[in-house]
Amino acid sequence: MRVLFSTTAGAGHFGPLVPFVRSCLAAGHEAMVAAPASFESSVSSSGAAFWPFGAPPPEAMAAVFGSLPEMSHEEANRTVVAEIFARLDAAAAVPRLLEAIASWRPDLVIRESAEYGSLVAAEVHGVPCIRVNSGLTVVEDQMLSMASSNVDLLRLSYGLPAGLPETPYYTLFPSSLEETPSSAVRFRDPAWVRSTATSPFVYATFGSVAGGLPHVAEAFDKALAALGSVDAPALLTTGGADVSSAPPNVRVSTWVDQTAVLSRATAVVCHGGGGSTLGALAAGVPLVVVPLFAEDQYVNARRVAALGAGLSVGPSDIGPALREVMADPSFATAARAVAAGIATHPSTDTAFT
Repeated sequence: MRVLFSTTAGAGHFGPLVPFVRSCLAAGHEAMVAAPASFESSVSSSGAAFWPFGAPPPEAMAAVFGSLPEMSHEEANRTVVAEIFARLDAAAAVPRLLEAIASWRPDLVIRESAEYGSLVAAEVHGVPCIRVNSGLTVVEDQMLSMASSNVDLLRLSYGLPAGLPETPYYTLFPSSLEETPSSAVRFRDPAWVRSTATSPFVYATFGSVAGGLPHVAEAFDKALAALGSVDAPALLTTGGADVSSAPPNVRVSTWVDQTAVLSRATAVVCHGGGGSTLGALAAGVPLVVVPLFAEDQYVNARRVAALGAGLSVGPSDIGPALREVMADPSFATAARAVAAGIATHPSTDTAFT
């Protein structure tokens, strides 16, 4: 079997696809990842072949991004989904995706939920398409609603009827985190590990995007101060952000192997991105979630807090929240309960057997 995976150029978007790519290859199938050319180095570690597709004109992207600081959080979220993902990114991706399907002839297309070009290209060629959710169902439903008008225009331009088709969808999120009913097929990443920590250790990360956003730069300095206030060794990843000098108990690194770190963590500070949140919960580690810019981060933070597996706070309150999560064993108990639920999900390996 040949499977074409498709993603936008973002680690947080490609991340949910990665375990499926690796499981596909492990099962002896052929896998190719289609993405903007700038994303090739990020794809290479998955082991799959790479197919580059187009990117929007830089000036068009700059115009949209330049308008975001003047908007409310809700308006900015809607603009990113509708104007960037569903209009600029999708229109730029379709021509080369059509070529990929025509020349490579995949049996199946699997896309991450913000990549809409492959949805159009797959339907033009009559190839089945599956979506892998980047977030919880409530966020996915919001994204589909925000994207629908511009995706309809794209579909019409390729001779397809308006209206997003119903396609199967997979998710790595456990049902315990969901706010709304979902028919998603749930899996777990076989690379996830449970923490076996015997002494306190804090892992802090704000993902791959925050380091390049000036308006959230203060979160790194707030996190450093908070980590310095606890009686435990800690690690902060910066994703390339410039940070102030670290307290003696804190090691700072640009990137780390998150799986290895989570295996010895007793608390996690993160921004609520899917990769860090799910990794921590699968490891049974309680969280302090500090949502910074995207809607899914706020939803994930709210759900973690609702389950009692952590706290949701702003950057200025990381220190008190972290000390509370480390002192109160109920947070770890709740996180381990979520981990036990995740462990019952079939591995992504089963999707290709």
